[in-house]
Amino acid sequence: MKTIERKQTEGFPSQLLSLGIALILVSCASVPEESQDIKIDGSSTVYPITEKVVEEFKTNRKQDTNISLEVSGTTGGFRQFCEGKTDINNASRPILAEEMALCSRNGVSYIELPVAFDALTVVVNPNNTWAKTLTTQELKKMWEPAAEGKISRWNQIRAEFPDRPLNLFGAGSKSGTFGYFNEAIVGAEDASRQDYVATEDDNIIVQGVSQDPDALGYFGLSYYEANQNKLKAVEIDSGKGAIAPTREAVAKAQYQPLARPLFIYVNLKASQEKEDLRQFITFYLKQVEEIVQAVGYIPLTEESYHINEITFNKGEAGTVFGGVAQFNVTLPELQRKQAQIHIETTKNK
Repeated sequence: MKTIERKQTEGFPSQLLSLGIALILVSCASVPEESQDIKIDGSSTVYPITEKVVEEFKTNRKQDTNISLEVSGTTGGFRQFCEGKTDINNASRPILAEEMALCSRNGVSYIELPVAFDALTVVVNPNNTWAKTLTTQELKKMWEPAAEGKISRWNQIRAEFPDRPLNLFGAGSKSGTFGYFNEAIVGAEDASRQDYVATEDDNIIVQGVSQDPDALGYFGLSYYEANQNKLKAVEIDSGKGAIAPTREAVAKAQYQPLARPLFIYVNLKASQEKEDLRQFITFYLKQVEEIVQAVGYIPLTEESYHINEITFNKGEAGTVFGGVAQFNVTLPELQRKQAQIHIETTKNK
């Protein structure tokens, strides 16, 4: 070893060589740390699930992993994800055709993993004594583009409602919740009036509706359950009677069309190259059923979670939703759709 050291130092100032070696070591050490960073963005609805997984992953892990978790909405998140800027996208709807095309142009393959079910919940102030139920047609009348600047009072929605101002709070245009609600209620993803308080932050909707007796808003069930002392949920009638947004109603496929699956999308290449990311997703899939219930969402079937593990471990990329919005998807139907990815992957091999 000494001979080797002397041969290496011949003709070089020893201090300069030591500095060079130190710089090389620092540089080499920094590369894997940077490459192991996990970047997550997307849906505010899925955020509480992933946030809890991140907390438990870090608690159970001996070495620290740098995980950034941002919220820019499902649509904004997919833009980042399909440009290869993030490893995981939280999504409150399936990936759409234009997002699939963007991913394809950038060489981003993805694994689609449903993690929970949710129920979009329409909420009013506790002092609202009139809007105990609303039909989907009344919601459409309230939110469609034609309502902008014209439908501004409660009695315009139903004659027996009081002549009071109608103040609306809802999801911002980058949110998957925005697109899903519009598709389900109005009939098109971007078909919404614009004269309302729009936000990607569900807590702003909670604050706005809880402080205004004339307000109405919508967001995921878990945010309502966490704030039900400040808000009142409206029962929704889609033609078969008014149904309250509950976990039981979602599990029995009774709360339609506002029940929906929630997802994470994982960059396939990153999951194969980053060991920390692979370990994180493995942990996520093993813990998610318990975490989903803890944070107030509806868990999938055990078989669905098992299919997720197989899908991830085999690196089965793609979506089973065809790039279009999906409505009235039930838990059993989601399970059947998940199984399709195995059939399609096998055919393509």
